[in-house]
Amino acid sequence: MTQPSTNAIVRARDWMFRDRGTGAITVAQWPNLPLWLFFGLTLAAWLARGAEPIASWLGIAADLALGWWAVDELVRGVNPWRRLLGLATLVGLAALITLRSGG
Repeated sequence: MTQPSTNAIVRARDWMFRDRGTGAITVAQWPNLPLWLFFGLTLAAWLARGAEPIASWLGIAADLALGWWAVDELVRGVNPWRRLLGLATLVGLAALITLRSGG
């Protein structure tokens, strides 16, 4: 017989990580278009460092791509974990942009 505390842990894990569509446990997924754009634009901004204003514009575009990904995860994430990941990314991105702007 399984102990009640173990059942609660399994239920909590399933609720947090189980894909609502497929039933599979989903923690990470293959990157989608916004995330690939973020990776590519971040690399391009890094390679263009010192070449202003190009590097700055690439950095802004990378931030927008990451924001797009985060909103998509928050709204359409396959489970609560993915939605929380989107929310945390949005909060972190907002904090980073605020710090960069001197606010």
